[in-house]
Amino acid sequence: MILDNISNIDKYVSLHPRFAKAFEFVKSLNLETLEAGQKFEIDGKDIHASVSAKEGLKAEDAKFEAHDHHFDIQICPTANETLGWSPRDIVKEVKTPYNAEKDVTFFADKPSTYFQLKEGQFAIFYPEDVHAPMIGEGVIKKLVVKIKK
Repeated sequence: MILDNISNIDKYVSLHPRFAKAFEFVKSLNLETLEAGQKFEIDGKDIHASVSAKEGLKAEDAKFEAHDHHFDIQICPTANETLGWSPRDIVKEVKTPYNAEKDVTFFADKPSTYFQLKEGQFAIFYPEDVHAPMIGEGVIKKLVVKIKK
């Protein structure tokens, strides 16, 4: 997992061949004007993004998830969000088996740590990261960019 300021996003271009195109997309946006329901096809099925706005969850109600074939770049443009995280190798209890169509497995374990994703920051989750998004109060608006591994 990576957590950093959007102003530093170019430092991570070399970590994956598709990151450059995904980061250029992120930098081209006015994050404050994004609207829930917007979807973006950036590079066919290899890179796509969506914007959601949902009521924040209590930590115990958040879905603890991992993706086998995609990286997630998550940005909370106008508010703070709490996320849970654990390395996948310590997470053991599958709650919902892998769904290949949605590339997601849900786990019953609890995150080993929590952190704040603040305005102006981004997080990158790798397939070896398990994360619990959307923790917080009020409506959380979020941009998620999915990048095929």
